[in-house]
Amino acid sequence: LGTHSHTQKISLPSFLRTDRSFPSLPFRSPHTAMSSVAVEPLLRYHRRTEVSGLRKVANPCCSSSSLNCSRQKLFHRGKCKLRVRRRSTAPFVIRASSSSSSSSTALAETFESSGDVFFRHSFPVTQTETVEGKIFVRVDQENGKGNWHLTVGCSLPGKWILHWGVSYVNDIGSEWDQPPKHMRPSGSMPVKNYAIETPLKKPSGDDPFYEVKIDIDPKSAIAAINFVLKDEETGAWYQHKGRDFKVPLVDYLLEDGTVFGSNSFVIWPGPFFSNILLKPETDSTLEPDDVKREDRKVEGIYEEQPITKHIAIENSVTVSVRKCPETSKNLLYLETDLPEVVVHWGVCRDDAKNWETPPGPHPPETVIFKEKALRTLLQPKEDGRGCSGLFTLEEGLAGFLFVLKLNDNTWLKCKGNDFYVPLSNSSILHSESGQEHFKDAAASVKALDQNQGSDTAFTNEIIKEIRNLVSGISSDNSRKVKTKEAQESILQEIEKLAAEAYSIFRSSIPTFKEEVVLEEELEQAPPKKSSGTGSGYEIVLQGFNWESHKSGRWYMELKEKAEDIASLGFTVVWLPPPTESVSPEGYMPKDLYNLNSRYGNIYELKELVGKLHELGIKVLGDAVLNHRCAQYQNQNGIWNIFGGRLNWDDRAVVSFIQGRGNKSSGDNFHAAPNIDHSQDFVRKDIKGWMRWLREEIGYDGWRLDFVRGFWGGYVKDYMDATSPYFAVGEYWDSLSYTYGEMDHNQDAHRQRIIDWINATSGSAGAFDVTTKGVLHAALERCEYWRLADEKGKPPGVVGWWPSRAVTFVENHDTGSTQGHWRFPGGKEMQGYAYILTHPGTPAVFFDHVYSNYRSEIAALLAFRNRHKLHCRSIVQISKAARDVYAAIIDEKVAVKIGPGHFEPPNGPRKWSPALEGRDYKIWESS
Repeated sequence: LGTHSHTQKISLPSFLRTDRSFPSLPFRSPHTAMSSVAVEPLLRYHRRTEVSGLRKVANPCCSSSSLNCSRQKLFHRGKCKLRVRRRSTAPFVIRASSSSSSSSTALAETFESSGDVFFRHSFPVTQTETVEGKIFVRVDQENGKGNWHLTVGCSLPGKWILHWGVSYVNDIGSEWDQPPKHMRPSGSMPVKNYAIETPLKKPSGDDPFYEVKIDIDPKSAIAAINFVLKDEETGAWYQHKGRDFKVPLVDYLLEDGTVFGSNSFVIWPGPFFSNILLKPETDSTLEPDDVKREDRKVEGIYEEQPITKHIAIENSVTVSVRKCPETSKNLLYLETDLPEVVVHWGVCRDDAKNWETPPGPHPPETVIFKEKALRTLLQPKEDGRGCSGLFTLEEGLAGFLFVLKLNDNTWLKCKGNDFYVPLSNSSILHSESGQEHFKDAAASVKALDQNQGSDTAFTNEIIKEIRNLVSGISSDNSRKVKTKEAQESILQEIEKLAAEAYSIFRSSIPTFKEEVVLEEELEQAPPKKSSGTGSGYEIVLQGFNWESHKSGRWYMELKEKAEDIASLGFTVVWLPPPTESVSPEGYMPKDLYNLNSRYGNIYELKELVGKLHELGIKVLGDAVLNHRCAQYQNQNGIWNIFGGRLNWDDRAVVSFIQGRGNKSSGDNFHAAPNIDHSQDFVRKDIKGWMRWLREEIGYDGWRLDFVRGFWGGYVKDYMDATSPYFAVGEYWDSLSYTYGEMDHNQDAHRQRIIDWINATSGSAGAFDVTTKGVLHAALERCEYWRLADEKGKPPGVVGWWPSRAVTFVENHDTGSTQGHWRFPGGKEMQGYAYILTHPGTPAVFFDHVYSNYRSEIAALLAFRNRHKLHCRSIVQISKAARDVYAAIIDEKVAVKIGPGHFEPPNGPRKWSPALEGRDYKIWESS
């Protein structure tokens, strides 16, 4: 819960990228240290709808150093074109003109009169604008008639849904219940057995608020109404400081315990609401000792909370190159619809992309910047929509490097790197074939999804590299005598190339299979181990639940179970957060180097890890990197000064919550100071801490908490520094729903997870939240057709990038005593039959292993290990109907879930039943 939409990012084609390995540059553009701000000039020529009462604020989700390049347009808001064209045969001299429009026209005419274009490419550039409104909550009485109403409203436009439930006076814990039917407004839809979803509507056409009104019976036993607000358009959930909103109707549930009443009006000090007027229901003449407990009824409530929503603004940069037949020089022409732009540019002579200042002549309005680069103010275009510039470049240069400067604090960049335009004929195509090149490459991505093992090119460069790699295996006639190491290395390189190509063409919804090119060799040679995949054969046990801390000796309890865990076939155990924490569960860390937690002390943790290692089990540490609880207040009374070994000040905190750092690079977590990972000293300290955990405790890898809060590129930095065996991130946001019913197409949801994995360069996998959500709907509603997407593939991350998908049925947040998103009751084993036979890396929840499901789970674990099913196993869906789903995996395992009928067809392979349970059955081929 609690997600925000975010700017999507891409990797450029390999010949345009600047993030490949190259020596340290003698020059580093100063814009890399600047923070981004909202840019009003960007909006001047864009169509938009102004909303009364809203104001734009600086975007908290942009990268702290730049605006980024995106290949998928969210809003069509104009174009920014950059072109390089061949020089004409006539001599050409650029002179400053008093007429900017005449100058712009002259530039265009000169460029058009030059030779043929041999390179042209467009780079979309996305920035995110944040608009701010408010959520309000009001409890009032209707005209003194005794009828009470709860009204929840929002001032921002959107498709708003109130996701709500109630708590009763005698309830214990934080579970929700569905409200009685007479409380439910029209249009409400039940969500399982614990909540209701009600759409917000405008009371009138001129009303700026969207709202919903709920009737309250003052005589009922309802103690509180709990809710979160959901934006169906973006999938974002809005909470209060990471927790559900709670409207208390009595002050009974404070901190999940009894609150004793007083004999006077009071202000209830609960979360969110500060001005609630309560009136005691008991006789005021009673002495305090006579009052054991009072339920004080609400006299009235009105509260507001600010809310923000992110709107993407799209521009683009287009590059064209012409070469002069006589002088062999290149002309580069740039035009943009931005009203005023400075191009900060230079050239390079080789693939190292070291910036140089080229010799003159230079365009007008050009100045030298620190003898390392040039800055050129572009000339306004004749039609007043944007500006342009023409650059003359000598022959023999490898490329043109640039960024666009909007003001002193805002730079338009390409995924955090400088734009790069190749100038060598050997590395680029002619314009017409170049355009076909991108079309063919996009088509090849789709071909990989439809044709496993296809050798269709992503780009000419990539296909050449893949063919060379494949020939390294196929050169041997037997192909079986190849060394295991060679096969692993080649497969890993092909994965990297496929991931790179995927980044280029993500807007075509690629479902590439980076693992299928050499699928025949996988059983003989497992893929090379990497932090994103491990060996590919991992089975993860989540070694705790939400209540595990309560014993005070969880490490020792788990150590006693270590041999049992190993005997079941688990290869990896995920342990809870180890650090000192404000919350006992460990997810509100304080002093990172203090490992004495509610689960045990540092010595007990080391004993547990050592025992698991003796049994051949890898151990994942739960690293909470997004936020940290402060120990001191700053001079303004804000809690953002830290203690302990990492005694950061408020420079380590993002600006969203009154820190002195840069803007957040992801979604904000409201319950604690969000760490600014763009700060060099922060990243240095975090890498040092994580290396210390690897060496001192012996962790083999990481489970990364709330990774939506910061850019995946920082995760890659941390993975490179710690070289984990395996790593997985928690990227959890809402699936796509329409009026309370889950959509069949969940491509947008899994795309967001894929984007995060790709931002880490595949160095970490992610929990497959999409697959869990689809399983929920399919099993709960008997709609098993949902388990195949529109292309007949698995509908989750496991259908697009299985080697980076960690599948699961339940965890400490969704199940346990929290129950935020509990799997359909009684159907858990269908879920495990699915994830333990399908590709991806399955994770099994502790509560399910040590329950009545133990024997069935043990049988499934043994079956997966015996048949060597792995994260890249191939799925062929045989049936996806209303009441049954069936698939064949690696041509040796068949599985069906659901009450409907399925039998695998006998042909060359004979199938025999292997495992069977309630509404699931598994066969193996002989």
